Formats: sequence, C-alpha cells, structure tokens
Amino acid sequence: MTDTPTPAPRPGTPSRLRAINDRAALDLLLAHGPLSRTRIGALTGLSKPTASQLLARLETAGLVVPVGTTAGGPGPNAQLYEVNPAAAYVAGLDVTTSQIRFAVADVTGRTLAEHLRPTPGRPGSDPVEEVAAGLARTLELAGLTPGALTGVTIGTPGALDPHSQELRYAAHLTGWHGPDLLGRLAEAAGTPVAMENDVNLAAVAEQALGSARGSSDFVLLWAEEGIGAAIVLGGRLHRGHTGGAGEVGYMPVPGAPLVRHVRRENSGGFQQLAGAAGVLALARQHGLSARSAETAIGRALDTPGPGDAFLAELAHRLATGLAAIVAVIDPELVVLSGGIPNAGGRRLRDLVQDELTGLAVPRPRLLSSTVPGSPVLHGALQHALGTAREQVFTTD
Repeated sequence: MTDTPTPAPRPGTPSRLRAINDRAALDLLLAHGPLSRTRIGALTGLSKPTASQLLARLETAGLVVPVGTTAGGPGPNAQLYEVNPAAAYVAGLDVTTSQIRFAVADVTGRTLAEHLRPTPGRPGSDPVEEVAAGLARTLELAGLTPGALTGVTIGTPGALDPHSQELRYAAHLTGWHGPDLLGRLAEAAGTPVAMENDVNLAAVAEQALGSARGSSDFVLLWAEEGIGAAIVLGGRLHRGHTGGAGEVGYMPVPGAPLVRHVRRENSGGFQQLAGAAGVLALARQHGLSARSAETAIGRALDTPGPGDAFLAELAHRLATGLAAIVAVIDPELVVLSGGIPNAGGRRLRDLVQDELTGLAVPRPRLLSSTVPGSPVLHGALQHALGTAREQVFTTD
C-alpha cells in the first residue's frame, strides 16, 4: 500500500533489467521462504545460468545468504537461499496519550523485540527524549547496536499536515506539535522517521496481514476511546489535502449534537454516539455498570434482555456513521477494528451489518479485524519495511 507517485518508465537497459529480476527474486524469497536456484528460475522464468548469476550477485551484495540444502529428492541436494535478515532493521511505534509501544524487526518482517514505555503526558514533556530512550532500549532487547536502523515509522492520533509538517487533529497528544518535530525525531533516531495516522497504519496492517488481504478498496472503522477511519482506494491510502481524510469522529450524524467548532469543543458527532464515553453512557441507560466500554459490551453479551437492547442500539449508532461513509466511498469491504468492535465480536458485527443494509444503498461486506496485538504497531512495522526494502533491495 503506497501513495508514492508512479515513476516514469525507464529504458530497459541491461542493468535495469537485472535490477527488476533481482527485486522479483527477493520478493519471492520473502513470500515463500528459502528457495533453490532451480525454483527461483521456475518462478521468475529465468534460465538456470541467469538465476545462478542473480543469486551470486545478491549474495555478494549481502542481500541473500545460503541456508542449507534440499533433501529427499531424486537428484543431488540443491543449495537453498533466503533473504539476509541483517540487510536492514526497522522500528515501528504506536503512540497514545499514556504510552508508546516500540517494536524492531529485521528486513524479512520478523519481530526481534518489543518494548512498552509509559509516557508522562504532562506539559513540558519532550516526546523526542521519550522516543530516543524507548528506541535505545528496544534495540538493546533485540541485540542490536545504536545506529542499526534503516528507518522508523511512528503511528500517532491525528496526521501530519503535508504542507506544514505539523501534527494536526491531535490536540490531546501533549508535546507533539512542534514545527520541526519530524526533523528532531530523525536526528534522535539516527535514521529517517515517518509519521502516519494510527488508524491508517491499522489499515496497512489489515491489508498486509489481516482481513483486507487481497482488497484494494476498503474502509477500516476504528472505534475505541475515539472514532476514526482509514480509506484505501485502488490499493492506496487516501489522506486528503491536509492529511485529515478519515477524521470522522466529529462527523455530524443523526442523534448527536451538531457542534460548529469541533476543534474547540472537542465533542459531538459520531464520536459522541459510538466512542468509549458514549458507549459507557448507553450501557448505564440499560442498567449495565462497567469501568470501560469493552467491559460493558462483554457484560451485554452475557445479559439477555437489557444486553440485547444495548447491543442493538450500539449497532444502530455504528451503522449510522458507517452509512454516511459508505454512501460516499462505496467500498468493497469494511473492516471493524479497535476495542469496541473487538469486544462485540461477531454478534455486534452481524448487528451492524443488518443495520447498515437498511441505511445505505452500497452494501459492502463487514469483517472483523484479524490482526493480533496492536494493529497500529504492526502497521508501523509494515510501513517502515516497505520503505526500507525499496532502499536496500534496489540494485540498479
């Protein structure tokens, strides 16, 4: 998934054709694991001599390594090759108001270490120091030295304005709004740093690892403390002119107060109906007491009568917001993610599907997220891996 402009066609010089074949072979090794020269030739259509030259070239460049031989075949054992895990390392971060999750992976996508760092969230705290300290600890846990990273992707609420490079739509994220924040983060990390909206990264993870695999047009609706959406069209994230595409939390919807100054009021709209605070208020109306929205939904699933009524109303609220989104986007698929849909599971998803069928003309499939752990963290790693592979796998 990328929004990088398609480059102009380049002449088919021998070096360019070799680079194309090299990248094809590396992608096959990532997808299929260790392969022999013969198998790579069969999958790419290259002759055995050309496949041998390709592997020799990649081994010399440090991009592939031999990893044993085949066994059990009728002929002699064949040498197997895999992508060199040490060709590059990347880090992904999931930033919230209370903590930062860190992970480091090698270029094959294997996670080497994870680290959780609570954040003070007080005025005057420096996110650059928090990120630098967390990265250093995660690299230490991974057995890597400082400076080992090829790239870092940070997932945050809100989004970077592509013109000013300042974080927008996330006033609650203390300390993350300086004018040169991205440059300072890159300097502290010792490598290029990208910042991406957290829900967009959840969609990246879903397309690479979860329910949206194979789908090029889908919407991911994230419902937790707040409400957000990610929009993927033609396989590419749609970010909008200021990076705010998918900021649907304050979208006007029936049943919620109309707020005319959403940045100042920080309330109203879709989020007031179906965000965590709204879900807890709805639960209390139905006699379900809980400390969190997820706990309230769990109790509703086990409480016939009041629980059924609560779930039906929650499904109606979620479907009301989704109806406005799918009426404009008309996606093939909607993926429900975040703590609230996850807590409701298939039962809540089916209720939302039924409600949506009556509220909108488009009828996309609804699926639950299947990405384990933190989808934002997985998406940050996938984003960083994509950038790193473009850099280190280029042999032209």
